[in-house]
Amino acid sequence: MKKLYRLAEGKKAAGICSGIADAYHIDVMLVRLAFVFVTVLTSLWPGIVTYLAGWYLLPEKTDEDADDSPTVHTS
Repeated sequence: MKKLYRLAEGKKAAGICSGIADAYHIDVMLVRLAFVFVTVLTSLWPGIVTYLAGWYLLPEKTDEDADDSPTVHTS
């Protein structure tokens, strides 16, 4: 099972989307666009609450947690 982290490198706000992109090896911009799209479709509050919960619950990735894979996938 993949462990999710918030990434300090390449983050725009809390690093939630960049952490998801890193865990699943996809482009961070796609994750951000999907998050915005779903948030707008669900009348904003569920997306905002989910993001704030992730900010509080997900640990920030440290050097000890680092592996050999790239940390941020950007286009």
